[in-house]
Amino acid sequence: MLADSFHLIFPLLASLLFVGGLLFLKRATLAGANPWTVSIVANYWGAVLFSFFWFTSDLVVTPGLIWQPALVAVFYILGQIGTFSAINYGDVSIAAPLFGIKVLLVAVLLTVIGGQTLPLTIWGAAILATVGIALVQWTGSGKRSRLWYTILSAFAASLSFSIFDVLVQTFCSSEHWDTGRFLPIMFWFVGLYTIVFFKGIQRPLFADPQVRRSLFFGGMLIAMQAICIVFALSAFGDAARVNVVYSMRGIWGVLLAWVTAILFGGSEADLTRRTMATRLGGATLITTSVVIAILFG
Repeated sequence: MLADSFHLIFPLLASLLFVGGLLFLKRATLAGANPWTVSIVANYWGAVLFSFFWFTSDLVVTPGLIWQPALVAVFYILGQIGTFSAINYGDVSIAAPLFGIKVLLVAVLLTVIGGQTLPLTIWGAAILATVGIALVQWTGSGKRSRLWYTILSAFAASLSFSIFDVLVQTFCSSEHWDTGRFLPIMFWFVGLYTIVFFKGIQRPLFADPQVRRSLFFGGMLIAMQAICIVFALSAFGDAARVNVVYSMRGIWGVLLAWVTAILFGGSEADLTRRTMATRLGGATLITTSVVIAILFG
């Protein structure tokens, strides 16, 4: 049983890298970086790092199937835009727990695609997750319009990445693809699509060493967590359990955002312990809901 679960170390590592990346990128957004600038850095980091997978395979690519990684890249791009929009307008301790709903969406998509009836535990978990989200957003600070923008952006990102996960698992499980071919090609398409973002890039920000450093490390960590997740999905499948472990980023997001804000500054530092405890409680409910959905659904 332990051997069958060894691959889950990848999403666990990804959950920590993801939150670390968000914290760096949040510091860049506080300095004025917009989602387009952040996306450019993160996406090209991904295109570079995923290129190394090409040397792990000698599979001959079928030209008629190139549309598959091209399609998957679209949902990755949409997920990135939603993610960076969420942290641009909201706190990491609000956005990170909301991304936890992704694992429930993955479970639902896998069930629907498999033609199965949704069990009652899925609906129960959905209600529990809704309560958790309500707790997180209820403690939000600032304008309510921005808070709801954060929630909608996080949900859009979760939905896009859920479709992304299911498609990666589906396409890579066929005889026509393996990780050494599908992943590099898919991220080359990500890099190609990202060209349109250059219309919104803020070049003057790169002259600031602190902003440049935040973008550099944040983008790198986001790309590294993507490697962990996408490799696990393409090589092992098991999208449901992979996302259960990955959902731990909600709890890391609240705890690390709070500690980092106290040490280095940030909006979470101005919040009361009761507020942060409530957010942590909401994150815990979201995580609990998705674990129930997978383990007992």
